[in-house]
Amino acid sequence: MIQSSKIRMFLARYGFAVSTRLAEVLGMKVKSVRLFFIYASFATLIGGFVLYLTLAFWLKLKDMIYTKRSSVFDL
Repeated sequence: MIQSSKIRMFLARYGFAVSTRLAEVLGMKVKSVRLFFIYASFATLIGGFVLYLTLAFWLKLKDMIYTKRSSVFDL
């Protein structure tokens, strides 16, 4: 129990102030940095899903076009 509170205090002191420190270094508002991280995470999630759907459609289209045709001699 004591170990978990030490870890929590360490994370609260050094981990949660990332956007604050980054905003100070860049000379921006903290709110703008946090919004950027939120928008970037949504864009990454949605972009990956769109890429997956595009590749699935492309592979399905390729399979429809390049189907294995039987030989003339198999008739």
